Amino acid sequence: MMNPKNKLIHKFITDGANICTDTRQIKEGDIFFALKGENYDANDFAQKALEKGAQLAIVERTISQSSKYVVVEDVLKTLQEIATYHRSIFQIPVIGITGSNGKTTTKELINSVLSQKYNTLYTQGNYNNHIGVPLTLLRLTKKHEVAIIEMGANHVGEIEFLSSLTNPTHGLITNIGKAHIEGFGSFENIIKGKTELYRNLKNSGGIIFINANNPYLINHVNINICITYGKDEQFQYTGEIKELNPFLTLNYKTNMGHPTADENRTIKTNIMGAYNFENVMAAIAIGHHFGVGVEKIKKGIENYLPSNNRSELKITSRNKIIKDAYNANPTSMIAALENIVSLESDSPKALILGDMLELGDTSLDEHQKIVDFIDEKNFRWVLYIGKYFTKTTHKKEHRSFANMGEAEKWLQNNLPEGYIILMKGSRGIKVEQLEKYL
Repeated sequence: MMNPKNKLIHKFITDGANICTDTRQIKEGDIFFALKGENYDANDFAQKALEKGAQLAIVERTISQSSKYVVVEDVLKTLQEIATYHRSIFQIPVIGITGSNGKTTTKELINSVLSQKYNTLYTQGNYNNHIGVPLTLLRLTKKHEVAIIEMGANHVGEIEFLSSLTNPTHGLITNIGKAHIEGFGSFENIIKGKTELYRNLKNSGGIIFINANNPYLINHVNINICITYGKDEQFQYTGEIKELNPFLTLNYKTNMGHPTADENRTIKTNIMGAYNFENVMAAIAIGHHFGVGVEKIKKGIENYLPSNNRSELKITSRNKIIKDAYNANPTSMIAALENIVSLESDSPKALILGDMLELGDTSLDEHQKIVDFIDEKNFRWVLYIGKYFTKTTHKKEHRSFANMGEAEKWLQNNLPEGYIILMKGSRGIKVEQLEKYL
């Protein structure tokens, strides 16, 4: 049971109040949660939130005797406890999604498919952490029929905790790669951390969807009780890539024993890269499981357009740009490089790559591996940006810059033309800032 203060706050939320954690975005009638971070304490801005129209301010210290202040011991913990309770009210399917790469694209594809039949709630933007997940859960209303919750992590135990908030009934791990290895400590810990979702679903009797071609995943489940997808004929949903020029086209069929089983179907997506095959197959499997019709699954996937610097193709007056610049780690970087290598194009191929962050002691070694891969290929024009790429040994005709300012200054006087250019790097590098020169 919740304590009286949490009950009060929850009633305001169920009565329609919006939650806000940033005074710059406060609207009339909002509830302001004064969260604290490493470099800020929003308790200092609670009065401003009320002045701008918030009807309640959840704070950790007494600011005045106003009834609009609700003082709690820990604002973040209060937010999480209310979200957990709020989730428990709804007896609907909740799909949990995690993984090293492709979480957001997979979430967006699944939502695009399921929303053809259901009223869905899904994670907006990158609200996939210990703050974003409870904020998403608190957006659940009686009108929602399915929830799709993305969960990110950079250390062991985080997915376990987010799963305890979310209580998923279904779930999938997109893949496991070398992302956030600095926080996890080792690749083995990444595997341990991501598969916490599987353990939660097994304990609760939930349903696991699995890319059964992924050896890191199948070793942590009883595959016989999972819903399987991938490239092999024995899986329940099997597909194959037909084209990658430039967008992914695939054929798939179901092996579920119903009248339409074994019937090949073609889907032409608007996303790039063989690495997105497994993300599309996840959406197909989930769509079929939830009874979305074949044509609506096709429509949902084919209507999905990537955004936010994820596998976007842009054509300028001078070049074609593959903008995959939202984030990067060794696994996703190699996948993106393999994709541009495989593209059939009359244009020469070029790269603008930013450092891969949060790799800890493995940073320089992992960046050198990327450079060695590139040096073996026929890339005529390459820009590296960041302190790690700068320290690598690479072809002297391939340029490296310690920071974005240096790269921008050089690029202004050396504008490329006639190339197909891959832009990729970690979020902290922001390589997309150079797009205006391309």
